[in-house]
Amino acid sequence: MKKIRAWSKKAVGYLEGFVSIIVNLVLFAGKLWVGIIFNSIAMIADAWHSLSDSFTSIVVIMGFWVSGKPADKEHPFGHGRAELIATIIIGTLLAVVGMNFFLESIQRLINYEAGQFTSITIIVCAASIISKEGLAQVSNYLGKIISSSALKADAWHHRTDAITSALIIIGALVSPCFWWIDGALGIIISIVILYAAFQILLENASIILGQRMSPKLKAEIAALVMKASDKISDIHHFHFHKYGDHSELTFHIRVVANMHVKRAHEIANTIEQKIKTEYGFETTIHIEPD
Repeated sequence: MKKIRAWSKKAVGYLEGFVSIIVNLVLFAGKLWVGIIFNSIAMIADAWHSLSDSFTSIVVIMGFWVSGKPADKEHPFGHGRAELIATIIIGTLLAVVGMNFFLESIQRLINYEAGQFTSITIIVCAASIISKEGLAQVSNYLGKIISSSALKADAWHHRTDAITSALIIIGALVSPCFWWIDGALGIIISIVILYAAFQILLENASIILGQRMSPKLKAEIAALVMKASDKISDIHHFHFHKYGDHSELTFHIRVVANMHVKRAHEIANTIEQKIKTEYGFETTIHIEPD
């Protein structure tokens, strides 16, 4: 873990992205071949799901590349939100894939089209489950270590692929008894994909739009501030903004009205340094007379 943390966030993102692309391209080719040969919409849907994972991994790489750029004149707070944008693109791609296969599966049931499943189907899907759940575990682990929403979203993408492959294996086992199982599985797979897309879009769009500061974090900051000086009577008007790894915090404090400006500045500066040390936030404090 220490070795991973020693790497740059960009390097970790690149590693996960390139490995995912290679694995997904191999799975796409295998699933598409089996799906076409045996006329299985569920398998073909799963194949394109794997290919979409390759595209999202490219988005992950691009997101880390842009977010790793330092602050400049046009972007004084850095480019950290590029990772959130990349995550939203991933969620959108998932939604498009899910809706497309939902409609195709409905059409397949309407037309009474049955799919064919063989031992080859089970072998390909088993390989997919093992490899994609492995990628999901690694992506989620790395995402937690470097606090990356993009890697966590990519882990979701990998896991939905593993889930859909597991459903196809179930379908292969019961298909002799139910002609409609292929279309039904296509619908279930698409719903799983759409659910993952919804969760990813909801969480990350909320961050970009600007979430309110959590009550727990606000209480911790307030406690830290009130301990800094007995001359502080109140703390209020919190504003918190995240730009990837860079966070900006502003709030107001009330101090005794007759306090010298120099002393008030010293108190504010001390608080800003403590918050920087404890939480890594860049803090600006507005001082008001009591």
